[in-house]
Amino acid sequence: MKTCLLLPAYNVSRTLKRVIREANLLIGDIIVVDDGSRDKTSQIALACGAVVLKHPQNCGKGMALRTGFDYAIRAGYQLIFTMDSDGQHNPRDLPRFLDRFRQTKPDILIGGRIENRSSMPLHRQLNNKLISTVGSALCGQHVPDFQSGYRLIKADVLKAVSLNTERYETESELLIKAGRLGYRIESIPIRAVYGDEISNIKPFREMRLFTKLLIASFRHS
Repeated sequence: MKTCLLLPAYNVSRTLKRVIREANLLIGDIIVVDDGSRDKTSQIALACGAVVLKHPQNCGKGMALRTGFDYAIRAGYQLIFTMDSDGQHNPRDLPRFLDRFRQTKPDILIGGRIENRSSMPLHRQLNNKLISTVGSALCGQHVPDFQSGYRLIKADVLKAVSLNTERYETESELLIKAGRLGYRIESIPIRAVYGDEISNIKPFREMRLFTKLLIASFRHS
């Protein structure tokens, strides 16, 4: 199946070259969506041979993903990996995702930060647990790490799901809407590396999304 890796990127010139080069050993087609970076993110991505899509200003991770999804679908990709470009995710896990996909054929496969969740900063652990619990209930499937950006997604899912959010909650929106449409979501354990980066995930924004989706489901029931 035609497969690509999508990297939403914002001011990641320090880590992007290593991520692309390591990933390129395992997957040929890499798409970088530069979400209005002020550093050399786009130049580095181009020098590494990636396709670069650029937002003129910062629009949020969700919009970067949506831009990349639209491009990948138009380009005929059937499987789309997403991975953070700040070095948190290990590109060497890519073959493990593909092996699991071939075995069980899920519609979405998520890299769950289960093995080393205790190494997350405490506020991230609490937020991740809350969002994963509520999100799992809303999508109707158990997803132990709802916020992980390391995913393998069938293009058919992206064609069927209408995304409306623009920032980090877009990843949750995708899972909830896909789960409600009956698409199967599975998880595979990964290890993540946490540096000194600041999390931009806003739990209240996600809970607002959950509330809107819950109200909508009652209206249509």
